[in-house]
Amino acid sequence: MAPSKLKIALLQLGSFPTKQAAIANALTQIRSAAKDKGAKLVILPECWNSTYSTDEFGRSAEKIPGGETSLALAKIAEELGIWLVGGTYPEVDAGKLYNTCAVFGPKGELVGKYRKMHLFDMDIPGICTFSESSVLTPGKEFLTFSVEGLKIGVGICYDQRFPEFAAVYRQLGVDFLIFPSAFDTYTGPMHFELIAQARALDNSMFVALCAPARDTTKDYVAYGYSTLCDPWGRVLCRAGEKPEILSAELDLTLLEDIKKKIPVLKQKRNDVYELVKKK
Repeated sequence: MAPSKLKIALLQLGSFPTKQAAIANALTQIRSAAKDKGAKLVILPECWNSTYSTDEFGRSAEKIPGGETSLALAKIAEELGIWLVGGTYPEVDAGKLYNTCAVFGPKGELVGKYRKMHLFDMDIPGICTFSESSVLTPGKEFLTFSVEGLKIGVGICYDQRFPEFAAVYRQLGVDFLIFPSAFDTYTGPMHFELIAQARALDNSMFVALCAPARDTTKDYVAYGYSTLCDPWGRVLCRAGEKPEILSAELDLTLLEDIKKKIPVLKQKRNDVYELVKKK
């Protein structure tokens, strides 16, 4: 019988002046989440081991899984026997740069990697201007894996703004969608929690948004407020602005309960409209 509960932790990590210092801090927090909080699945935020900057992506990029960040995450996952969603860090492959999330299993194996599909290009004059597409290449593949019978999917930050993206994961049987996310401080207060609730409610799934802590000394200031929602669209827990371990226990019985009570997934009018995942 599959477990009815799963302990997880979202690590809202602070920033550090070097990649090595950021990795060392992450390892400390991962150990705390597993040993002190009892988390079986640990999630890291977007761009946690370097500055979130178009200038920095190339300097910080590494091979996945051969680079130093991946090697460190694989080792700690095996040491603790946990599932580890490694947040995101810049990847270089065949001369191209990607914003990539690597997932490691309890034996230290690379379960898979997801490359950010929707690149963050936003221009709100005087408030926030950013262009990931000026240096990054978009991914094309979805990523799923299972932890104790729970099927999990991965997206990255801006991906969550596209309802079709989450709906494809729903079609793939995903019940928990994870987004390492570094929203800005302008759209964050308006949209961050709202989008988490919407994606969870639309698809009757758990949704986690794992953010870096806020650092006002950076050119790009992340919003913080990592958030976890249940399949009813309720916020189970949220962090603040500072570094924090956000721990929770998922009640997996909710998944079938809501599908029975409000069976929207069975009531879609496929004779009128449909979602098509292209190969």
